[in-house]
Amino acid sequence: MGNEGASLPRKRRWFDAFAWAALALLILTTAAHLATKPPAMPAYEDVRAAWKPSEAWLYDRDGRLLDSERVDFERRRMAWVPLNDIAKPVRDAVVASEDKRYWSHGGVDWLAMASAARARWTGGRSRGASTLPMQLAAFLSPDLALPGQRGWLNKIRQMRAGQELASHWTREQMLEAYFNLVPLRGETQGIGAGARALFGKKPADMDRTDAALFAGLLPNPGAGAETLGIRACRVAATQDCGPIRAAAATLVSGERIAELDPALAPHLAVRLLDKPGKRVTTTIDRRIQEAAIVALKRQLAGLGADRVRDGAVVVLDNATGDVLAYVGGVGLKSTAAQVDGANARRQAGSTLKPHLYAQVIEHRWLTAASILDDSPVQLDTASGLYVPKNYDHSFQGPVSVRHALASSLNVPAVRTLVIDDVQQFRDRLWALGYHGLVEDGEYYGFSLALGSAEVSLVEQANAFRTFANQGKWSPVRYDATRHLREHPRAIVSPAAAFIVGDILADASARTDAFGADSALRLPFWAAAKTGTSKGMRDNWCIGWSDRFTVAVWVGNLEGDSMRAVSGTSGAAPVWRDVMLALHAGSPGKAPAMPEGVEARQIALPGTREPPRREYFIRGTGQAEMAAAPAASRRPRITSPVSGSVYALDPDIPLDRQRLGIAVSGEVTGYRLILDKQTLGDADAGQQILPRPGSHMLALVDPGGRMVDRVRFTVR
Repeated sequence: MGNEGASLPRKRRWFDAFAWAALALLILTTAAHLATKPPAMPAYEDVRAAWKPSEAWLYDRDGRLLDSERVDFERRRMAWVPLNDIAKPVRDAVVASEDKRYWSHGGVDWLAMASAARARWTGGRSRGASTLPMQLAAFLSPDLALPGQRGWLNKIRQMRAGQELASHWTREQMLEAYFNLVPLRGETQGIGAGARALFGKKPADMDRTDAALFAGLLPNPGAGAETLGIRACRVAATQDCGPIRAAAATLVSGERIAELDPALAPHLAVRLLDKPGKRVTTTIDRRIQEAAIVALKRQLAGLGADRVRDGAVVVLDNATGDVLAYVGGVGLKSTAAQVDGANARRQAGSTLKPHLYAQVIEHRWLTAASILDDSPVQLDTASGLYVPKNYDHSFQGPVSVRHALASSLNVPAVRTLVIDDVQQFRDRLWALGYHGLVEDGEYYGFSLALGSAEVSLVEQANAFRTFANQGKWSPVRYDATRHLREHPRAIVSPAAAFIVGDILADASARTDAFGADSALRLPFWAAAKTGTSKGMRDNWCIGWSDRFTVAVWVGNLEGDSMRAVSGTSGAAPVWRDVMLALHAGSPGKAPAMPEGVEARQIALPGTREPPRREYFIRGTGQAEMAAAPAASRRPRITSPVSGSVYALDPDIPLDRQRLGIAVSGEVTGYRLILDKQTLGDADAGQQILPRPGSHMLALVDPGGRMVDRVRFTVR
């Protein structure tokens, strides 16, 4: 009895000890479980849906890649690459080098774990035991593999995360995600960006050497050429490591160019691509884009960087407004290659003259045969004396509008603007899409006739396209998936557009200025206008055929002057090359004469121009055109100019500060009236001493009818 009584407390003590041990083990297990609990792993579908590439892509109208643009600068990665689009040698090499039992284990390779433990215990070389699911878990949750946290607790968390992935994802999904998330050299992430940046290939086109190098990068993406070559050779299991070492050196040097990015429209890519993963199908025709690039590169290389460094080309489809080519620059020796030359505003030069002549012809104030005086002229303006000069500083006397426009004479253009109106011309330019002209006409003055305003190449192309479309303007289109809702607007009359186009296509009319066989002369019908801005900073050539409008600019984007480059030697050769490429096998056709236009045989006595057949707006035609004698011209006040402001100088005696009045035309019998008080005869050379304030000066004919008046101010 006594022994039995003693054994019961002993059994109870053993039971209690076992219970406490079990409880302690449970607590430790629970603590270990909580301490090693990994973050929740997302579903494959969620990872795929959340993927955002760092790039955006630009395609031509037929779906061919033109360019790509880096939009997200945190990391560089491409579109998600499906597993089947990755070359099999790459898949096999990565699995063999990183996780050879990948297809059989449950997320953790216990044999590799044991081997790694034995190697560490014995001091041998360890292969590593992180499986692809464990590495993928670290990609999905970076806190599983933070630098400096490589203890056993963190390892267990990674193992558990790998097991969770393996239990919910398929093997193919894990391998696909691994290839897309793996970090590579620099900021490159995933095989999509890696294949392009490091190998210049698509993932599907990588060969066995590429596969060995790719797998060799994974343990240390920043490894040098020698280390990478050794690893890649080990992966390839080959005795001949020479080609692999050479390929490793090329990869590490960064010499390989990304062949999958043709970089054909970088400036347009910057303009249109603003979101990661965005894909824009443009109206660009890759064949035309490449032809424009080749033509511009050839011309800039021929001129030499010491003369001109930059250029741009825009090609439009006349019927649709589609932008078929958009070349903002071609690099070469440019010092401002990132600037978009096709969208930058530059001084227009003589390229605005066709719009001016179209306006006065449309109003029937002039015809293509009207005579303008190409002789020295001084215009008194509110800001001072304006003295326009021709490009060659010579004058030709009486010339027709056709000759003046075709030869780009400056003085006749300024005289035409005097006939027109600066504000009216400025408003016409705005209607044509020149929206850089934000000031009123008075700001630009008569120099607007010579292109003192700043315009872009795209604006130029579309304004000239209006002539090709019988005076109807519509916006240009870049995105092939968007349909423009704005209906064409009639800006220029069809008759005026036709006449101006005929003038600009007339090779004989521009012979004096450009020679008989300039770059503007094509083997088919085409109209063109060149222009050079003040100081030789910008050179333009814009023209159209029946189907296309081509605009070219050359110059220096930093604003310094070109050397020995003119309209026909700078931009025109590029225009010619692009036009010839566009019409290869299908020459341009002359437009049909529209309603409201008539043709007449005319003579131009008193000029150097021979008789010819000329086009007129119906009702304005004449058989003979000659400069009007001074006596027949409408009398008008030429000084002071309306709107002028004169300031009295307190240091000069008042009676010495008289203002002379100048009147043109035959004014015998005409009188001048100042502020409703008769001043005297208009032909008497009147001088006035006006008091400070606003004044009205009028010219009246012998019958008392006012024929002209000006308002000026004295301060």
